[in-house]
Amino acid sequence: MRVVHGERVYGAVVDDDTRCAHYNSALDIVAIKFNCCGRWFPCRECHDETESHEAKQWPRDEFETKAILCGACGNRLTINEYLNCGHNCPSCDSKFNPGCASHYHLYFEVES
Repeated sequence: MRVVHGERVYGAVVDDDTRCAHYNSALDIVAIKFNCCGRWFPCRECHDETESHEAKQWPRDEFETKAILCGACGNRLTINEYLNCGHNCPSCDSKFNPGCASHYHLYFEVES
């Protein structure tokens, strides 16, 4: 666990930008608040290695929840903002990993 921008981020976090042992490219700078436990994690693997419960997707009717943390500036985005930001933080313009889109179905109720 590491405190990043005032939030406790759990899992194999390797730096203050929320990168983890599983995803640590220059673009891997988001943490996700998991719907099942309300804890921030850099990725699903970090969640599954740390928690004893099954991860739960965010349902569409909760996409206005601020559940994304930009590791670069600390901005908290709603799920809708994150899904529609074009892979850049709307606050600091840092680039997010576009490859994360292939994992959205693990976190959010979206069509895979």
